Amino acid sequence: MRLILASASPRRAELLRAAGYEFEVVAATIDESIRPGESPAIYVRRLAADKSAWAQAGTTEAAHHVQTGTPEAAPHVQAGAAEAAAHVRIGTAEATPHGRELFVGPRFSGAERIVLGADTAVVVDGEILGKPRDDEDAARMLRRLSGMRHEVLTGVSLRQGASEVGRVETTAVSFRALLEEDIAWYVASGEGRAKAGAYAIQGLASRFIPRIEGSYSNVVGLPVACVAELMRLLLASGPQSRYSETTLFPRKSL
Repeated sequence: MRLILASASPRRAELLRAAGYEFEVVAATIDESIRPGESPAIYVRRLAADKSAWAQAGTTEAAHHVQTGTPEAAPHVQAGAAEAAAHVRIGTAEATPHGRELFVGPRFSGAERIVLGADTAVVVDGEILGKPRDDEDAARMLRRLSGMRHEVLTGVSLRQGASEVGRVETTAVSFRALLEEDIAWYVASGEGRAKAGAYAIQGLASRFIPRIEGSYSNVVGLPVACVAELMRLLLASGPQSRYSETTLFPRKSL
């Protein structure tokens, strides 16, 4: 049994590793545009399902490039996926400047794999705050969040064969009022670049957040307890129902 994370996010990978899961990473490439009239919850749930479906299709064809390693690897994976169609290696790994890389082969066939897709959005007053376009956009987002209570929604999708289960996890996050000096300092740090809402709760931005209501890991990017619950549900309804989640995905000893 293999677990595949359909995301190049280093934060999601770190959360899974911390929970003791062993997995491999497929960087899913999908259209993340918001559809007219689409609510934040439906939006993140749809993207999570699209990501897991994309990764499942890619591994079925044994044609897509898989990577584990540093966040800088994501562009390399997206470019390399198209080139990997005729290049399959089984059970081998190479160290590259982009991190440790693997190639998907027939060992992922059939129901032997579970694919995990996730997408996170920051929502304030109904507005979805995605990743900032630049530092000016990041400052705008932080001004929107200043002194406000907002929500972080993560859509989760787990897929095995023809079966798919999913959920949207919501966490309420309270920001203290930010001074312009706070915003300028944080934007200059670069920490909020390429992050939904232009901040990272696990880093420097933690000083801005006096309280949350709900899952902390959800705000980081993956509600791990939710993933574990959905995995048990999926395994209980599938061909591997006689196995437990711990048996299929053994925890590493600490």
